[in-house]
Amino acid sequence: MTAAQLINILYNIVDRMYIGRMEGAEGWLALTGLGLCLPIISIIMGFGNLCGMGGAPLFSIHRGRGEREEAGMVMGNSFALLLLFGLGLTVLGLLFRRPVLYLFGAGDQTFPYANDYLTIYLLGTLFVMISLGMNPFINAQGFSGTGMLTVGLGAAVNIILDPIFIFGLDLGVQGAALATVISQGCSAVWALAFLCGRRSEYRLQPETMRLSAGRVGRIVSLGTSGFIMNLTNSLVQSLCNATLQSWGGEIYVAVMTVINSLREVITMPVNGITNGAQPVLGFNYGAGQRERVRQAIRFTVAVTMTYSVVVWVITLLFPEALIRVFNDSPELLADGVPAFRVYFATFAFMSFQFIGQSVFVALGRSRNAVFFSLLRKAFIVAPLTLILPHLFGLGVYGVFLAEPVSNVLGGLACVLTMYVTVYRPLGREEP
Repeated sequence: MTAAQLINILYNIVDRMYIGRMEGAEGWLALTGLGLCLPIISIIMGFGNLCGMGGAPLFSIHRGRGEREEAGMVMGNSFALLLLFGLGLTVLGLLFRRPVLYLFGAGDQTFPYANDYLTIYLLGTLFVMISLGMNPFINAQGFSGTGMLTVGLGAAVNIILDPIFIFGLDLGVQGAALATVISQGCSAVWALAFLCGRRSEYRLQPETMRLSAGRVGRIVSLGTSGFIMNLTNSLVQSLCNATLQSWGGEIYVAVMTVINSLREVITMPVNGITNGAQPVLGFNYGAGQRERVRQAIRFTVAVTMTYSVVVWVITLLFPEALIRVFNDSPELLADGVPAFRVYFATFAFMSFQFIGQSVFVALGRSRNAVFFSLLRKAFIVAPLTLILPHLFGLGVYGVFLAEPVSNVLGGLACVLTMYVTVYRPLGREEP
């Protein structure tokens, strides 16, 4: 699943790398325009997680209990929800993309780039939803290699098509979006072909797609934490972009786009490990194997934190080299390096949030998961983004400082609550 996460991130990262290499100032302006689309893309992914990451842990729990029919119904209902949400988001996105982009910080120079990319991307919303939302059900059945290939196929197509469309056909950001839509379509077809085929232990069938209010409620309840994480990420990104635009101009929006791109890459293994743990945690919890759940939690913490500390050191030592992957303009480097060091000052603490969230979701504790999804981004980062620029002459650096403060406060609160309310009580329960 870690490899699958890495490949999945390549969709947008490769787009940004190629776009950032466009000639002259057009490169970072186009990169900024793409960055303005990220909050909207994050919302779309949030709806995919609402169904996929909400249904898959529930699916695993029913498998662990031996309730095969109910597990199949959960998967079918999740797929039906993905179709409904995908169609609705496509229509709404196309209708309101202009005012939303300006609300999220677009300026007259960057709007054309953002609009060109987003219009084409929205037409492929259904592909994104299916590939993102149904892949967890492939992994939950134990076919992690097939799950990796779901995103691997699309990423390979995207990497091949990006330079052809962007530079070869001179389509610019429209070419990047078109390559992404085609590649996501390939991933969606692959996932559906597997889940409808003979190799799948649980197949998608029309009768399992009849929506049940109770079943939908459980899926949505459990998936709300993942959805809120994406939604709050989206809102915070748009708030950061708008604040940076006000305090420092479009160059700092470009800096934040690069930072967000690098953050996605370096948090990928943390996402992969914690998401990969969820089927194991859910299955064993459903089967009553409490000590195995505790073992899985200990393993997840040890691997995740070891990785986080190592990457934390690397990011603080070599920020310029990492930024140059996307764009090497002197202006971007001059503003980006100090901002980069501030933003990633407490990166390791962010992993505590992922660990706690994954345990709460895997064990069906939706209220805890939702609360901590809201705490770090909505209740800590968002207010600090607005307040800190006015204090101590911080200016734009106040926006970047909000993230490390939230990592410490939100991350520790989440993992300590998980330890007290889940890990310790499991040790006192009889199998």
